[in-house]
Amino acid sequence: MGKVRNILETKKTGPVSIRPDNTVFEALELMAEKNIGALLVMEQQRVVGIFTERDYARKVILRGKASKDLLVGEIMTSNPLTVSSDTSIEDCMACMTDKFIRHLPVIDDERLTGIISIGDVVKYIIEDQEYVIDNLKHYITGI
Repeated sequence: MGKVRNILETKKTGPVSIRPDNTVFEALELMAEKNIGALLVMEQQRVVGIFTERDYARKVILRGKASKDLLVGEIMTSNPLTVSSDTSIEDCMACMTDKFIRHLPVIDDERLTGIISIGDVVKYIIEDQEYVIDNLKHYITGI
């Protein structure tokens, strides 16, 4: 099975980020514009948190707060779990399912190199299994 770098090589866009002093409303606008479910929260080129649709639903809507007044830094998930480009896809899947998280920032040499989602991981695993199945079919049938 592959490594996180294999997923990053196929992604067409890089990670999208916001600052902790931006409003939650600004974060939601950016997420809608980019059609994504999570933003990395960056401060001085360093990942300090992650803001997701789940954070919004649980920490804003359910508590009756206003997204135009609330700052991202107040409700983001601080110090998110991260992986490196050398992390195996299996380890990512295990981490995501065990911890119930959908996004993992990728950090190499203390520098952000990307972000992967549970969708990226599942897609990679399916494509890898299809490749193995096709090779086995060709081996068995001799075609």
